[in-house]
Amino acid sequence: MKIQQRTYDIAALEGLQAQGLPPLMARLLAARGVTSADWGLQDMPHLLKPEALTGAAEMARQLADAIAQQQRILIIGDYDADGATATSVAMRGLRMMGAEVDFLVPNRFEYGYGLTPEIVALAATRQPQVLLTVDNGIASIGGVAAAKALGLRVLITDHHLPAEQTPAADCIVNPNQRGCGFPSKHLAGVGVMFYVLIALRAELKQRGQLAEDQVHLGRLLDLVALGTVADLVRLDANNRILVRQGLKRIRQGQACPGIQAILKLAGRDPQQVSAQDLGFYVGPRLNAAGRLDDMTIGIRCLLAETPQEAMQYAQQLHRLNAERKQIEAEMQFDAMADLNQDFRPEQYTISVFQPDWHQGVIGILASRIKERFHRPVIVFADAGDGLIKGSGRSIAGLHLRDALDLVTKQQPDLIVKFGGHAMAAGLSVRAEDFARFQQAFEQVVQSLISAEVLQEMLETDGGLAPNEMSLHTAELLTQHVWGQGFPQPVFYDQFDVLSQKLLAEKHLKLRLQKHNQQFDAIYFQHAEPLPEQVALAYSLQVNEYNGHRSVQLQVVHAVV
Repeated sequence: MKIQQRTYDIAALEGLQAQGLPPLMARLLAARGVTSADWGLQDMPHLLKPEALTGAAEMARQLADAIAQQQRILIIGDYDADGATATSVAMRGLRMMGAEVDFLVPNRFEYGYGLTPEIVALAATRQPQVLLTVDNGIASIGGVAAAKALGLRVLITDHHLPAEQTPAADCIVNPNQRGCGFPSKHLAGVGVMFYVLIALRAELKQRGQLAEDQVHLGRLLDLVALGTVADLVRLDANNRILVRQGLKRIRQGQACPGIQAILKLAGRDPQQVSAQDLGFYVGPRLNAAGRLDDMTIGIRCLLAETPQEAMQYAQQLHRLNAERKQIEAEMQFDAMADLNQDFRPEQYTISVFQPDWHQGVIGILASRIKERFHRPVIVFADAGDGLIKGSGRSIAGLHLRDALDLVTKQQPDLIVKFGGHAMAAGLSVRAEDFARFQQAFEQVVQSLISAEVLQEMLETDGGLAPNEMSLHTAELLTQHVWGQGFPQPVFYDQFDVLSQKLLAEKHLKLRLQKHNQQFDAIYFQHAEPLPEQVALAYSLQVNEYNGHRSVQLQVVHAVV
């Protein structure tokens, strides 16, 4: 692994300091492209306005008509955390505004992804008049056609990249659709739905159907923050506002009972919750329902009105997540055993398949393999009817969906269907074509990237001065929103290792010294002892034990 310090514009650094930011924070922000101290203006008035989001005003009018006519609206959700939170936001928000609304989430093993003709047939048994998709639909050409043939109105809210052809829906809201000038292209599905609700509230007020302060959409921001973080969309300035405001509500004890219950079972303190807690503790428990069972469990948890009801669903999610971890560990053991024998350093890609692997966990396994080998990875599982289903994860420098598109252009009969974005994608191929796909994918990726892209690189923010390695700094950093596209600070320094011991046979507990200061540190998933002097990449954490707060270093990488 190559260690590289982030660069920054000197003028931006000096400008931020001149505006009153301390040197460390100015350096961190300048390295992330921030040029003005008003980056911290993360209150709702600074949120981008829905008027710039193509289709939002029109969809608001159509939803307002449906509410006025008491038409039945059926939300078609998705089976991941973004889809679950988007469904919950739509349900809660539309109910606030008087809609008759229910939801349907496809079981990924029976119906696959999106608004398919099969889902439309199932939805029709509920006798809706309006279908509203959240976090899906932009590729559902056949499904929309089937719904229109039944006389249903179809409204699509999505954030995924569209193909050349888009569905003939009654209205589409997607910041990534052609012709949309919305400045933030990184809204998650839940963020898109939240914007539609803002537009709907304005429309209903204009019609005189809502009093000025009758509907408080800010109550939904805990769900918006969770879905935005869990979906790993880029935390641009607009998304940081949504996440920051959602975290604020959670810390103030105003989260929905479902999020509070999941945090409690995960052992996280709601008053100290961070974006990382949402991504590493809440999101996976929610996702476990869609991976192993039915995301309806997760949505019911988020829609629960009482702590008792929420805890019942949260316990189910907790158990499913434990089961998911066990399945993942077994699959990872099998995959690594094969790769440790078969992987060649000169190969650019990894595509693996075992017929007994669980469809719902292949995406996580792809992520684990990518972390280990720093290669674009696609993991396949048996999907029945002679097909295998793949879930892919990419590395910086390779747009995965574009790579699969090129495979299709070169061999049109190879991939049955595919979709996704730069860093993640899904696809289906015939089982008999797996070896052919391996070869085709390898050749395409070799044509798109150089060998240098396969060199894993860890970007750091350099070293810390003695006065900066403090609890105050750690607390200051936890107050801000870090995540995809706005990475959490990682520092790099030399340390003396005073003591080390193994925890649970897989983690190192360390006592370190630098500048005559001593620090506790933890190195997760690392069992090999470190030398007496070592260079470490690390983040600053706040460790709380028996009411005592102290700074702790979380080691990311050791150079020995």
